[in-house]
Amino acid sequence: MQSRVGSFVLLEEEMQIPPLKMINQPNKSFPPKLFLILLLLGGFIAFSYIGTYTYTSRYTTIHSSVPISQPRFQFKCIQELKNLGSWIRPPSTLWHEMNDTELFWRASFVPKIEGYPFKRTPKIAFMFLTRGPLPMAPLWEKFFKGYDNLYSIYVHSLPSYRPNFERSSPFYGRQIPSQVAEWGMMSMCDAERRLLANALLDFSNEYFVLLSEACIPIRNFTTVYNYITGSRSSFMGSFDEPGPFGRGRYSFKMWPLIKRSQWRKGSQWFEINRQLAVDVIKDSKYYSTFEKFCRGDCYVDEHYFPTMLTMQSPHQLANRSLTWVDWSRGGPHPATFGPYDLRDGFFDRIVFGGKNTCAYNDGRTDLCYLFARKFAPGALDRLLENSFDFFGF
Repeated sequence: MQSRVGSFVLLEEEMQIPPLKMINQPNKSFPPKLFLILLLLGGFIAFSYIGTYTYTSRYTTIHSSVPISQPRFQFKCIQELKNLGSWIRPPSTLWHEMNDTELFWRASFVPKIEGYPFKRTPKIAFMFLTRGPLPMAPLWEKFFKGYDNLYSIYVHSLPSYRPNFERSSPFYGRQIPSQVAEWGMMSMCDAERRLLANALLDFSNEYFVLLSEACIPIRNFTTVYNYITGSRSSFMGSFDEPGPFGRGRYSFKMWPLIKRSQWRKGSQWFEINRQLAVDVIKDSKYYSTFEKFCRGDCYVDEHYFPTMLTMQSPHQLANRSLTWVDWSRGGPHPATFGPYDLRDGFFDRIVFGGKNTCAYNDGRTDLCYLFARKFAPGALDRLLENSFDFFGF
């Protein structure tokens, strides 16, 4: 607008307009040249005013259509950066639009300074890998009751499944963005990594337990929490098993990255600490090798994590699982138990292991299992009715 005013001044100087005088001569006609000059100047001023008004209106309209005010947004960001709580606070909802690459990258953030500059109570993340409903949810709800600050729940199911838990349930709103997972395929390991990554977004989660819809707790929450948090090892089976179901699944195409002597097998159901959880989700060194060469009868979910973690952190593994299963009936799947299988002493044999003991820190214990599977939905009522006698809750 200043340039236009400047043009007007220059035009006025160049034309040297004579000063206007009031002449009281009604009979004398108005000079034609002066009239023409005034007419041109008036048109120029009107055009300049209209152009300036139009530009200002368009500028104001465009910027007023932006939904977020820029100064306010910048101030909010500065405010969040100044507040440690915004970094450590768990996500208000588990639902997000990140793909796996973005999620794993975000979840792999690890503080380099030991300790925490805030009061932190370690939590156990219970991660349920399921196809759909959780028939044992009422038993788990009874198990979790009264310990809200010591656990968190994450559920990975088929993408099409829509749970209908009550708002009062600890399972309400705990489903994560999921994808189809096929038994024995790499997509199963992807689902497990997805559960770990979502759980890692909560800085309070220090221990991570993988469970299925057919798993149940066989000890009360206090025993489970103290057992896991008091252990110096993570619980993942990792065996060098000879024969067709162990070393027989190894492919020499994995050499030299993975040698046959390094090949391990273990239960899919594990408990690991936060450090190992980060190692699992950030891995790109071994993932592609297992994806290419452990297919079909290899059953990658039994070999990928045990082999990788044994190669990287063997001293951190207890080399056993906390989840009891019964393979005595043979076949590709463990036994499933219904209500009539739950006779007196059934769980005592599991919990205390009979004559069997297991290593725990520097000693041995007869308490080797905290969870068990597989239990049919029809067993739920009997489990609920006898939960205190069976499990102590």
